[in-house]
Amino acid sequence: MIKSLSPYLFALMVLFSACDQEKETPILNLEQDYQPLGIGLFWIYAVEETIYFGENDSEFSEFFYRDRVRSSYLNAENEVTYIVERAKSPDGLNWNLELEYTMIFRDRSLLRTVQNSTLVPLVFAPDLGRVWNGKAYQAEGEDEFEIDLVESITLTSNEQVTAVRVNQEDLDDQITIRDIRFETFGKGVGLIEKYDEVLTYCSRNDCLGQQLISSGIKIHLKLVEYGSN
Repeated sequence: MIKSLSPYLFALMVLFSACDQEKETPILNLEQDYQPLGIGLFWIYAVEETIYFGENDSEFSEFFYRDRVRSSYLNAENEVTYIVERAKSPDGLNWNLELEYTMIFRDRSLLRTVQNSTLVPLVFAPDLGRVWNGKAYQAEGEDEFEIDLVESITLTSNEQVTAVRVNQEDLDDQITIRDIRFETFGKGVGLIEKYDEVLTYCSRNDCLGQQLISSGIKIHLKLVEYGSN
């Protein structure tokens, strides 16, 4: 005859079984601190921008952007949505509101929505070689983003941080178009660099292949200060 287990012994077996299950389920480190989000966090960028209006016709300017998380709310999907206000300044002292955009974490991804256009600039964990559709929430379709570099970067404050570079586009057919875009995120910092160069070349018979810029924009943001207030 099989004897039944005592209640005390049965309870111990359940406890040990639960402990084993906990050990078999490690906590996943998504490293979302590559883009910290919280009310009061801010980032200041030095910006260089060139706008091309036509052949031999362009305008260059230097200024500053300050992005600051001003508030948050729960959206319809019960996700914390952070509202970021971007201000522009010619000297880093006098600021004027430029626009507002939102950022949220969803499905191990960062979503950034600017002027009703949502981009997926980063995924978690941000490992070298990871590939995803950066325009998964846009009607135009797919755009393959890839983490193509992980390195140690020195910020302007001489702080060393681990950074990942997201290659958004790397195209230059040297005939009709040049499209180079990337963003770099620092661990514990957030976005530390952004580069967009989207140009069209003259495609007339008399200038085809000469890489004469007919229109486009080049803009480069580099972090100069960040913190919380």
